[in-house]
Amino acid sequence: MPVDPLAPSAFREITITTRDGETLAARHYAPTQRAIGAVLIVPAMAVPQAFYQAFATFLAAHGHHVLSFDFRGIGASKKAGLSLRSVETDLVRWAEYDAAAALTELRLRADKLPITWVGHSFGGQVLPLTPNHHLVSKVITVSTGSGYWRENAAPLRKKVGFFWYGFVPVLTPLYGYFPGKRLGMVGDLPRGVIRQWRQWCLNRDYLVGVLGDSMRKRFAEFSTPMTSFSFTDDEMMSERNVTSIHEFYVGAKPVMRRFSPSDLGVDKVGHFGFFRSAMREPLWERHVLAELAGR
Repeated sequence: MPVDPLAPSAFREITITTRDGETLAARHYAPTQRAIGAVLIVPAMAVPQAFYQAFATFLAAHGHHVLSFDFRGIGASKKAGLSLRSVETDLVRWAEYDAAAALTELRLRADKLPITWVGHSFGGQVLPLTPNHHLVSKVITVSTGSGYWRENAAPLRKKVGFFWYGFVPVLTPLYGYFPGKRLGMVGDLPRGVIRQWRQWCLNRDYLVGVLGDSMRKRFAEFSTPMTSFSFTDDEMMSERNVTSIHEFYVGAKPVMRRFSPSDLGVDKVGHFGFFRSAMREPLWERHVLAELAGR
């Protein structure tokens, strides 16, 4: 995913260490005015943290400590010279270790300021798996849906069967990882990640259906206030996908906010558009700042 060219560079590159000893690349955007809060940006599948630079810089300019990071094997957390074939991880480990370490790091940097978890797609799916999620005061999910393939948005549903039943099971053992970048599909992913993601996406109840009753209970007991931002022109997540994942967050009672491009006065939002600089006025200034302020 390309870096937004309009985003200024106002961050410090840092390294964070997970409980199992893995080092991750992260960026800390310090507030440029009196600090009023903190935001953790939890990325979508295979999307490097650089993609969120414009949004993070905007939040820092409005008084928030912001931390972004790359999951192990992704973006700047992929070790130079190390093939993805040698990266042993999966989605649960991304949540339990990587997201947890990022959250702890932000807590240290933001002291006692309230933390908002902004989860893009996958980043909004895994809060109950993150052991220290009690540090979060508010959650904003963006373009987050269940991923169940039969309920994907129509443009994706037409071809996703070939992806899960053809490309993934054939190419992953052949390469030792999923070579999505060269195919223009998602991005390069460690084999444990793509295999677990395939299991989730082929199950009607997504990760809850695969991980079982204990996970269903953890979702239901998660009670941090949550707001969902979704978009009618999302080429991946249908409205049913979005509703499905948020129905598991029984205790959070998510507030569902769904927009069409015309609602925002723009031509397109899609699955990734929320984080582009063009959304500064119609989304970030009008809606995000109000959410962060508790309005």
